[in-house]
Amino acid sequence: MKAIVLEKFGGVENLRYTTLRKPTIKSDEVLVEVRAISINPVDIKVRNRQAPLAEELAKEHPLILGWDISGEVKAVGPSVTQFKIGDEVFGMVNFIGHGKAYAEFVSAPADHLALKPKNITHSEAAASTLAALTAWQAFTCYGKLRPNDKVLIHAASGGVGHFAVQLAKYLGAYVIATSSAANKDFLIQLGADEHLDYQTLDFEKTLHDLDFVLESVGGRNFQKSVAVLKPFGTIVTLPSGFTSEDENAAKRKHLHACYFMAVFSSGTAMQTIASLLEKKIIKPHISHVFEFNDIAKAHLQLETGRTVGKVVVRL
Repeated sequence: MKAIVLEKFGGVENLRYTTLRKPTIKSDEVLVEVRAISINPVDIKVRNRQAPLAEELAKEHPLILGWDISGEVKAVGPSVTQFKIGDEVFGMVNFIGHGKAYAEFVSAPADHLALKPKNITHSEAAASTLAALTAWQAFTCYGKLRPNDKVLIHAASGGVGHFAVQLAKYLGAYVIATSSAANKDFLIQLGADEHLDYQTLDFEKTLHDLDFVLESVGGRNFQKSVAVLKPFGTIVTLPSGFTSEDENAAKRKHLHACYFMAVFSSGTAMQTIASLLEKKIIKPHISHVFEFNDIAKAHLQLETGRTVGKVVVRL
């Protein structure tokens, strides 16, 4: 099968195309012929050895990046009852772990997948995995977003952010979204009630008494976000690297604070995402689609930090 291996940590030149044997499957796994994958910031951070996960994966040979897949089931383990050969499925596979998604075939635990809705493409399905799961789990597992809560979503036009806006509205919240001015109309169309241009406005001087913040920027943005929350509010932060000062700031306001959210594979959550996609309650925005032999271009696009929505790679 075709695959892309990471020969060593560093630049995109270390992503090498090769041919490997098809993976075997365990009793609780299915073999998926991959039709599309999506690229996430964690792919970039692992490649550059900037994520804790990179240290765990350093011992893997060959090391194959990627976790988001959509494709067709080609083989089913004897313990699997929810899928059959020919089913179209999608999901985030083996996160946190060795997903091996940059390949023509992937062995995936059945309980990490869901049936792909028939009304979306494989590219749309692949785009709606890690990013959508992150937003969903932030609001329903790490924090509890309630109807009528006022929620601030940072970097709202990005992969996680654009799903977070849609999911927060579905959950009944009042959504305040930050991005550059260029993406204001995009976010309003997704359902944001207010938009703040982070380049020209200090949100901490404008907002107050919020119930929930989804913080995805890191650094000083954490304490600025704490300042706009009401006592006993919730802050969920996606980047790692919080400080004792961050923790103390949250404790002084008695916040429910998650200092580093780690998304986890879940077929049950993927079924919820699938239902929302099928009903058109949420929709992925794909700004760039690359072919499998252009994986380096896909990585470089995401590294610009200016991608609206998702980057997808087709096989």
